[in-house]
Amino acid sequence: MERVLNGIKVLDLSRVLAGPYAAQNLADLGADVLKIEAPWGDDTRKWGPPFTNDFTGGRVAAYFLSCNRGKQIIRMNFKEERDKLNSLIKQSDVIIENFRPGTFRRFADEISENQILCSISGFGATGPRNSEPGYDLSIQARSGIMSITGEPNRPPVKVGVAWIDVITGLQATTAIMAALFHRERTGLGQRIDISLWDCAIAALVNQAQNQLTTKKDPLPMASAHPNLVPYRAFQASDGWFVLAVGSDDQWKRTSDILGLEMNEEWSKNEGRILHRAKIETILADIFIQNNRSHWEEILLGIPCAPVNTVGEALEDAQSLARGAIWNINGTDTLANPLRWMSLTPATPNIQPETEFCL
Repeated sequence: MERVLNGIKVLDLSRVLAGPYAAQNLADLGADVLKIEAPWGDDTRKWGPPFTNDFTGGRVAAYFLSCNRGKQIIRMNFKEERDKLNSLIKQSDVIIENFRPGTFRRFADEISENQILCSISGFGATGPRNSEPGYDLSIQARSGIMSITGEPNRPPVKVGVAWIDVITGLQATTAIMAALFHRERTGLGQRIDISLWDCAIAALVNQAQNQLTTKKDPLPMASAHPNLVPYRAFQASDGWFVLAVGSDDQWKRTSDILGLEMNEEWSKNEGRILHRAKIETILADIFIQNNRSHWEEILLGIPCAPVNTVGEALEDAQSLARGAIWNINGTDTLANPLRWMSLTPATPNIQPETEFCL
């Protein structure tokens, strides 16, 4: 892939997922990323099984590989090797850290005005919770996302990946890229304060806006959508698949294909919302009569898909065609999702050159 950050030096002092994920994104874009771990290593090295070989043949948890490719890694005792740490800080364009607010200053000197410091924490540098730790699960619970995830009248369910950590890592990447652009124009760096809490609240998007508008709390709806009908999973004869009707035109085409009797009130999404239960029951009775491949074939052009396993998704023809998996020194890992469309004749995306030192 395009190495647009060639020459940019990033010091990754973060651990677990959000910070390391942001640093990995910068490494994929060509930055020279040095990750410093405590003498006992990043927590996620032991978050297994499953365990696998890293890019140099060492044994680590698979979790660790998901957010640490493309980095040079060393271990250091920050308190005992403060001078060495500060020397590395001075050589860096970007520093990423996710200690509790205020901790970084205990062992690091003041950074210069042309450097970018991205501080990631559970709740941010200010506010009554700023000193509290923040793990993805606890933030999922407190932020409200668990109150709308899962099935009605069932125990709360978290999103199946560390959703808030990933979103925070992406937001941190965006902020760092903007800060680098700002530095190009002004010569000045930035101090970025980004938190899992702020990112989680912002990522509630339409559900939070619905609450602000109606003053009513949204409820869990399994795979259904609060603002669209039909937009949920249905059971076919051989498993589950989803139908995602996002417009009135798509509904008309779906009705024509399935031979549904036209109902004028249902022609608009607002009417379909009002008659959600009736419409979903009719569709459920139809879809159970045939398999997923059949429905995909006849609903061609209407957003629908089987509910795949992770393995099926990784082996999908589209994943293979798009290079969704990189192999680095014999180890498979997920690819960066960015793809560059050149103005010159197309060239394949290049996997990162990885220095992975333990």
